Amino acid sequence: MTEATRIFHNSRCSKSRQTLELLQQKGIEPVIIRYLETPPTEQELLHILDLLGCEPRELMRTKEAEYREQGLDNPDLSREALIRAMANTPKLIERPIVLANGKAAVGRPPENVLDIL
Repeated sequence: MTEATRIFHNSRCSKSRQTLELLQQKGIEPVIIRYLETPPTEQELLHILDLLGCEPRELMRTKEAEYREQGLDNPDLSREALIRAMANTPKLIERPIVLANGKAAVGRPPENVLDIL
């Protein structure tokens, strides 16, 4: 059985809303994970990073005040420390993230997710 398509969604974000709408237009009703209320675990983030083939900073919203306040701009921080920061402060996670068919994509722009469907 194939795993359901999932979207890490923030309804206040226009790109997240557009990505969800794009999925629905394609006939996909994804599992919606409101990640601000139900943040991914460090292990889930590690898996997502592996699927995306990127490092934690590439998945972080570096312009958020929390990024600077928590000293996350320190280049000496470990990968684990950055992942822990995202799990503890999910606002720092770039959105939306879609998981489908054993792959992941960030919906910026929303059309990016078409490659994994």
